Amino acid sequence: MADGLLALSDRGAGVPLRELALVGLTAAIITYFATGWVRVLAIRIGAVAYPRERDVHVAPTPRMGGLAIYIGVVVAVLLASQLPALNRGFVYSTGMPAVVVAGGLIMLVGLIDDRWGLDALTKFAGQITAASVLVTMGVAWSVLYIPIGGVGTIVLDQVTSILLTLALTVSIVNAMNFVDGLDGLAAGLGLITALAICIFSVGLLRDHGGDVLFYPPAMISVVLAGACLGFLPHNFHRAKIFMGDSGSMLIGLMLAAASTTAAGPISQNAYGARDVFALLSPFLLVVAVMFVPALDMLLAIVRRTRAGKSPFSPDKMHLHHRLLQIGHSHRRVVLLIYLWVGIVALGAASTIFFDPRHSGAVMLAALLVAGVVTLIPLLRGRSSPLEEPRKPMYDEK
Repeated sequence: MADGLLALSDRGAGVPLRELALVGLTAAIITYFATGWVRVLAIRIGAVAYPRERDVHVAPTPRMGGLAIYIGVVVAVLLASQLPALNRGFVYSTGMPAVVVAGGLIMLVGLIDDRWGLDALTKFAGQITAASVLVTMGVAWSVLYIPIGGVGTIVLDQVTSILLTLALTVSIVNAMNFVDGLDGLAAGLGLITALAICIFSVGLLRDHGGDVLFYPPAMISVVLAGACLGFLPHNFHRAKIFMGDSGSMLIGLMLAAASTTAAGPISQNAYGARDVFALLSPFLLVVAVMFVPALDMLLAIVRRTRAGKSPFSPDKMHLHHRLLQIGHSHRRVVLLIYLWVGIVALGAASTIFFDPRHSGAVMLAALLVAGVVTLIPLLRGRSSPLEEPRKPMYDEK
């Protein structure tokens, strides 16, 4: 398979796979080593998550891991800007600088929340500000393709473009923030989703002969995938550090930016409706991946409202809590969610290379297998406690 991918690059199809792989690997290595430094810093300044009633972890754990992820992202982006092939993505697009600036802003908002805490309204204002930076720097939806009712392609006016970009970006940021409930879960889902978008973007690069419009989504997604991979060894159960809101919101913003840059300033090019629909597919991919946590959030709101509680009151009835309660271990719950999301994400991404009917059939079969694996503890009649106690990783003062 690797030989085939390299052959694709060597055929002059405009797909700089070696450079993309180098940038992703750089993001992973830098993030991995930066995480240890950030963990020490978080402990020193008191950015520590102490167990609450609704939490799964039982020992104080430093957070602020989003800073390490951002460091890996920035170094990888700087490297990409110096590589001859990938440099074209900087010359003809503002996508990468926009991600660095907006990502730094939302990461900073998350850092403040990780250390001192922020109310929901202030955090939301920070998300809107970061999304506005993306728009200001040229990362915005300019067209929509509606495949029903013969509507076809709609070129958006400036106000609609801004509002749509803000709404979609903030939605994905909050969905990613919401899913960060178990060790390694958000980092793993970010890795899987970013890889899927990267695969899809490589397919678009191949199909469009290396069009520079498709460089930003490929670079953003491969950088994010590398950063999540580098952070995961520190964050997988039992986590030595949490990414905190600084990490989950950064991942969400980068996923939104990758999808938005794939849609790009398409109105300047003579693509047909099929091409426009393909450009929107990365965002649809993110929506598909976020469906499970979004449904979980909706059910939580309904459950709490029916019980006469605030929709935002915490409880231990989320999807990952239920999987723990039916008998899965912490690691197995995370791996199961990886499995479900991986099937959906990679199945959707594969449609750029294979017949969608074949991809759909394989994906349905895989989902059936995943369903059986998920229900094994119930079939065995087993249950297990949520977590066993563990000792603190450092002395509390």
